[in-house]
Amino acid sequence: MYTKLNKKKKGIILFVVLLTVLYFFCLPKQLFNTPYSTVVTDRNHELLGARIATDNQWRFPPTDTIPEKFKICITQFEDQYFYRHWGVNPLSIGRATLQNFKSKRITSGGSTITMQTIRLARKKKRTFGEKLIEMVWATRLEFRYSKEKILALYASHAPFGGNVVGLDAATWRYFGHSSNDLSWAEAATLAVLPNAPASIHLSKNRKTLEVKRNRLLKKLYDKNIIDESTYELALYETLPESPLPLPQIAPHLVSYFYKNNKGNYCVSTVEKGLQMQVENILNQWHEEFVRSNIKNMAAIVIDVQKNQVVAYCGNVDFNNKNSGNQVDVIRSPRSSGSILKPFLYCAMLEEGDLLPKTLIPDVPLNINGFIPQNFNRQFNGAVPAAEALARSLNVPAVQELKQYSTPKFYDYLKKSGITTLNRPAGHYGLSLILGGAEVSLWDVTSAYNNMAKELNGYIAQQEISTEYPELLPTQHTKKNKTTHHPDEDRIGAIYQTFQALKEVNRPEEIDWRHISSIQEIAWKTGTSYGFRDAWAVGITPRYVVGVWVGNAAGDGKPELTGARTAGPIMFDIFNILPSSTWFQTPPNVFVEAEVCKLSGCLKGPYCEESDTILICSSGLKTDACPYHVLVNVTEDEHFRVYENCAGNDGIKQKSWFVLPPAWAMFYKQHHTAYRNLPPFKPGCDGNGEFRVMQFVYPQSGAKIIMTKQMDGSQGELVFELAHLHPNATVYWHLDEDYVGSTEYFHKMALIPPVGNHVMTVVDNEGNTHSVSFKIE
Repeated sequence: MYTKLNKKKKGIILFVVLLTVLYFFCLPKQLFNTPYSTVVTDRNHELLGARIATDNQWRFPPTDTIPEKFKICITQFEDQYFYRHWGVNPLSIGRATLQNFKSKRITSGGSTITMQTIRLARKKKRTFGEKLIEMVWATRLEFRYSKEKILALYASHAPFGGNVVGLDAATWRYFGHSSNDLSWAEAATLAVLPNAPASIHLSKNRKTLEVKRNRLLKKLYDKNIIDESTYELALYETLPESPLPLPQIAPHLVSYFYKNNKGNYCVSTVEKGLQMQVENILNQWHEEFVRSNIKNMAAIVIDVQKNQVVAYCGNVDFNNKNSGNQVDVIRSPRSSGSILKPFLYCAMLEEGDLLPKTLIPDVPLNINGFIPQNFNRQFNGAVPAAEALARSLNVPAVQELKQYSTPKFYDYLKKSGITTLNRPAGHYGLSLILGGAEVSLWDVTSAYNNMAKELNGYIAQQEISTEYPELLPTQHTKKNKTTHHPDEDRIGAIYQTFQALKEVNRPEEIDWRHISSIQEIAWKTGTSYGFRDAWAVGITPRYVVGVWVGNAAGDGKPELTGARTAGPIMFDIFNILPSSTWFQTPPNVFVEAEVCKLSGCLKGPYCEESDTILICSSGLKTDACPYHVLVNVTEDEHFRVYENCAGNDGIKQKSWFVLPPAWAMFYKQHHTAYRNLPPFKPGCDGNGEFRVMQFVYPQSGAKIIMTKQMDGSQGELVFELAHLHPNATVYWHLDEDYVGSTEYFHKMALIPPVGNHVMTVVDNEGNTHSVSFKIE
C-alpha cells in the first residue's frame, strides 16, 4: 500500500514538473512572425517615407513604447484592469460567460489586452479551446514582458481597418502625423477601431464609430482624466474622411533602405527640413529644364563636420515612371566629364610633380587618334596649372595625366573612394581625365568630402584634438603623424586645390564670381561627351554639395553643361545652407619658395622676376625654370649675335623667355608682351642652338586614320608647323619628295598613302625638323 502511494506521489510530481516545463516553454521565442513595412525617418525620427510590407499591409515595425493618450484610451476601453491582473481577468471572463449564456451567442469574449495580443500572434479561429490556450499563454507572457512592452506589442499589431495594422501606421494613414502628436479625439478613435475593424471603419458605419469614440471620451471626462474644455473640444473634432497618403520625402533614399534593409525601422542622417528645401529647389529647376527635354537631376548634401549626409535627392518627380525619374542617380554610374580633374591636380601637387603656377602646354594634341579639345575649341599655348584647373581646360589636363601616368591616377582614384572603375587602367587610357570612366555622384561627393574633412581635421588637430564620426568612408587618412612627409604635403595639396577651385571662372560660360550673394566656395563642374551629363560639386569647410543634371536614358542636349545647369542648382542649395568662413591656411605645412613670375617654376639662374610663394615641400624637387635663357643680342634686340659677328651693332647679354615654338604660336595670341627669340644676324651661324620649328600636327609617332569627305572623296591630312620667325619660308618634303613651300602660315594639306612616313621641313636659314607618323 505504501509503495503504491509513493509511486502515485512521484507520478503527480512528475506530472507537475512536466506541466511546469511545458508552461515555461509554451511561448515561442519570437511571438510575432509577420512581415513589416520599411519605415525611414530623418535624424530626429520624423517620417520621410515607407514601403508596404510584403503581405501588402501597412504594418510599421514594433516600438517599445506608445503615447500616453492612446495608452489611457485603449486601457479604459478594452481592459481597465490591465495593470492589476496577470494576463487573465476572472471577473471579465465571468461577465462575458454570463452575457453569452443569456444571449445564447458569443457577444463578449472577456479577453484582456494580453490575451488579445496572444490572439493576434496565433491568428487562430475563436473557439473555447483556443480561448483556454490564449489564457495560458497570456499568463506566461506576463512573466516574460512588462506591462508596457505587452501594450506596445498589442498596439503595433492590432488591426485598424483595411490594410492598416498597428498604431503608428494608423496614425499616419488616418491623421497624417506621428502617434506622439495624437489629440484626445484621435487617440479615442484609434482605441475603439480594433474592437471591430471589419464592421466599423472610416468609410462605413461612421456614425457608429463616432458614437463609440464619444462614449469613450465621456468615460475619460467622468473619471476626471480630461477636463471639460478638452472634452468639449474633442467632441467637435470630425472623423477623417479617408486614409491619407504617407509622406513622400526623399523617396529614392526610402527605396534604397527598402532594398537593403527591408522590413526595418531605419533612422537616416537626413534633416527633414533641409531635405524638403533641397527638393523644392530641384523641382523649381526641373520645371524650367524639362522644357528643353532635360528630365532628371539629383543632389546630395554632406555635413563635413558631422561626416553625414543631410540631404539626399536621388531624382525628381518620383511618381513619373516614363522618364527614368525613379532611377536613383546618386548611386548610378555616369560619365564623369571633368569632375575628376581636381584629384589629378591634388595628386601632382602632393607628389611634387608641379607647382600651382607651373606652365602646362595647351596646344593641339593627337595621341594615337585621341584628340582632346578644350570646351571653346581654342588653344592657349601654355597655361598655369591652377588656372587650367579653374578654367577646366581639357588639353592641359591630358598633358598632366600623360606626365603623371594613367595607372597611378587610376589607383589614386580607387583609394579616394571611386568604386565604379571596374576595368583595368589601360582600358580608360588618357580619356580617364575627360569622362572616359563612369562615376557615381555618391562616390564623387564623398571623395570631395573626405578631402575637406582631412583639411578640417588637420587644422583642428593643430588647435585641439578633435575626432569626427566616420559615417562615410574616409580615404588617405594617416594617424600618428610624426614627420613632415607625406601627410603635410597631402594637406597642403588639398588646400591649394581648393584655393584653385575657389577661382573657378570660365568667361565663355558664366563668371560666377560676379554674383555677390555667393559665399566663398571651391567648386568644379563637369560635362560629359555628347552633353549627356552635367556635374557640379561645391566645397566649404562646413558642407559639400554634389549635383547631377541630365537624362537617365542618356539623351544628350546642347544646353546640358555643368556651368549652365548643375552649377546654378548647386549655388541655390548653398544659399539655403548656413555660411561658413573659408578654410584656414594649414600651419606647419608649406615652405616658402621663389618661383619664376612667367613660368611658375622654381626660379632659375636667368629668371629676372620672381615671386615668393608657399608651396608643398615636395614641390622643392621640381625643375628650375627651363624657359629663361641667356642670349647675346644686338643693342636694338633685333638680332642674336656672337662676339665675332656683332659688327658695329654692339652686343649685350639678355635673359629671354623662350617657349617651344608650338606653345609660342598660341601663347603670344593671348599674351601680347611675349616676344619670339630674334633670328641670328646675317652672317652669324646659330648652329641649331635653339629649336625654331615645331610640328603642331601631327605629333611624332602618331597613328592616323584617313577619313572621307561628305561627297565621298578622300579627305586630306593637314600638317601644321609653328615657326619662331613670322617671315620664314619653309620647304616641305614627304619621304624625301619635295611637296611645296609655305610663308607666314605654315600648313600643308596632303593625302599620304597607307604606311609609315616622315615629313621633313627646311626653312630659308637651313634649320630642319622632321616628324614620323603612320597612316592606317
